[in-house]
Amino acid sequence: MSDPAKMNNAVIDTLYRDYHSWLSNWLIKKLNCPHNAADIAQDTFTRVLTLSQTLNLQTPKAYLVTTAKRLIIDQSRRQCIERAYLAELALAAKTMDHAPSPEQILTVLQILEQISAALEGLAEKPQQAFLLHYLEGQTHSAIADQLGVSDRMVRKYLVQALMHCHQACQMD
Repeated sequence: MSDPAKMNNAVIDTLYRDYHSWLSNWLIKKLNCPHNAADIAQDTFTRVLTLSQTLNLQTPKAYLVTTAKRLIIDQSRRQCIERAYLAELALAAKTMDHAPSPEQILTVLQILEQISAALEGLAEKPQQAFLLHYLEGQTHSAIADQLGVSDRMVRKYLVQALMHCHQACQMD
């Protein structure tokens, strides 16, 4: 193992020992759920582990809180997508003679998670435009009205979102 890698491992080890319980307690207060807090704390340190550059943190608490907040936002987005899908599924089950199989439901949820991951890091309005157009089937003018922008801006947002998704898929 190279010297920078050993140094990075030592920094992460110290960071974990010094701040894991502090971060967990902070997350418990923030989320009001010790189980979710434990998951987010673990995911925070997992994300820190995946960093390729050497860590030189002047403010470790701020870094950990920022990382944890981003993970909470990601989790919230996934849950929002799941709730919307389950609501649509419940509505479809009432109006259809047969409901989708568990395998179909799982496949759709996995696709929605892939879409959510591909949209990660994209600005809010392009994300909304993408979801409204491709998942809800809204027209450009309806999206423009909802977002308070022009039809042309909606087209730009959609191109931006598609380019972002394409780049995200290329990285995988």
